[in-house]
Amino acid sequence: MAHDIVIRGGHIVDGTGAEPVPGDLAIDEGFITSVGRIEGKGREEIDASGHLVTPGFVDLHTHLDAQIGWDPALTPVSWHGVTTALMGNCGVTFAPCKPADVELLAGMMETVEDIPKNAILTGLPWDWEDYGGYLDAIERLRPAINVAGMVGHCAVRFYVMGERAVEEEASDEERREMADVVADSIDKGAVGFSTNRYPPHRLPDGRSIPGTFADPEELVEIARAVGPRNALMQAVGANFEVLKKISNTTRGRVLFSYGAGHEKGSGRERAEDLANLCKGRDITAISQVRGSGFMFGLQSNLPFPGKTWERLRNLDFAGRLEAIRDPGMCDDLVDEAKGQKKTWISMGDVYYLGDAERPDYTVAAEHSLKAMADAAGEHWAETFLRISRESQGKGLFNLRMFNKNLKELGDLFSSEHCFPSLGDAGAHVSQIMDAGWPTFILSYWIREAGLYSWGEGIRRMTSGPARVLGLVDRGTLATGLRADVNVFDPDSVAELQPVLVHDFPGGAPRYIQRSTGYKATIVNGQVNVRDGEHTGARAGTVLRHRA
Repeated sequence: MAHDIVIRGGHIVDGTGAEPVPGDLAIDEGFITSVGRIEGKGREEIDASGHLVTPGFVDLHTHLDAQIGWDPALTPVSWHGVTTALMGNCGVTFAPCKPADVELLAGMMETVEDIPKNAILTGLPWDWEDYGGYLDAIERLRPAINVAGMVGHCAVRFYVMGERAVEEEASDEERREMADVVADSIDKGAVGFSTNRYPPHRLPDGRSIPGTFADPEELVEIARAVGPRNALMQAVGANFEVLKKISNTTRGRVLFSYGAGHEKGSGRERAEDLANLCKGRDITAISQVRGSGFMFGLQSNLPFPGKTWERLRNLDFAGRLEAIRDPGMCDDLVDEAKGQKKTWISMGDVYYLGDAERPDYTVAAEHSLKAMADAAGEHWAETFLRISRESQGKGLFNLRMFNKNLKELGDLFSSEHCFPSLGDAGAHVSQIMDAGWPTFILSYWIREAGLYSWGEGIRRMTSGPARVLGLVDRGTLATGLRADVNVFDPDSVAELQPVLVHDFPGGAPRYIQRSTGYKATIVNGQVNVRDGEHTGARAGTVLRHRA
């Protein structure tokens, strides 16, 4: 018997938590048809000798809602083994949307998620009003990977309350109407509902986005519509009491964003707090896989005050590189930096990613920008400018605002209730690059740090998040399931250096990051990425909720 694809001679990590075992895998018409020893040939054969064969990775936290309009390949996540991505996180979505509110929702996404408003308005068709119509529009774009979407609290509040949504409490009738809108959205395919209680997420006029300060009873009313439909509630910025209220309403699935402190012992303390929160409740936390918060360099952001720094910021890349080769200009830049009593960035939390092919995200505290400057007898601005010159302007610096301490983060990730994830792909596109989170788990948390075995690490990237998302036909490698599959070299898989490109509509900038070590990523039975390059396949599908 001839199969569409046979992946032969690899070690299979099936996503259940089981450790690698030698075996082959056959794919036909988008499904896995055999796992083990396969005698028949494949119309396409993939030699997996020395490689692991795993389910495709599931990304539970993206903001690809806009980017999918002009980048159906959904980079960079598709370069890092992701075959299914959840959109609509953090309460900010493009549906439901009345025609008069299009610019309002686009502006909100720009200020909250750093996605250019013009790109949003010109890159999407905006031919929908309800959430089902939005999913129909996404389906017509033929994405390269699978996508699922949640309906957002901000859009729902605007839809029901208009301008009053920003700062006023909803009436009982309005709460019921919101719950009805959410129920309708789920019935038309949304896999859940997301909310945002993080005050720094603001509208263009500076006010916190709708729902930030909403009475938790509003979320309870909405949970009564979400839970019985076996859908997901997602939250960012919500405290444990709010999460308990949501979960206790129907005992449905709840997903929220969490993090580790940098103080000694904070990782275990937060893991214990999480265990108590989750006792008797179906709550899952996710967190960034490493220190993150802001990335800058000569090619991108220059977050330093001063008139000379402003002159440098206003130059293009070539002009900036020429300017920092001028000793007089550099003297002025350094003098301005020295004259600042305080900057919003702590240089002790800033780390150079290095000049090797692969970025170094794990360098110890004694190698911060401040420590490097002190060791060289320089001011930090002198060190920054020197490295920028030596790297031809390509050097990037990572500010660890969140998850500063990898030891504490590892202790948090030891919790069965917290998954490493939260790449924020599609958002903050010129500020961070965390979309390579799956590859960092493979290269660091599994291979280098040994926090997880291969079996457990892969489970936390596949069947674990698939269950949270409500998927029953993906996430493990078993006969009869959808063929979302990765083939990679466990010894060499790694992230490559981030790079700033200008490929958004209108030439807006964003960071991208490629990977090395992936031989193939298969989506619904078609090879989507081969040896790091997209094949042109567009086999992804919109995963609509089915209660």
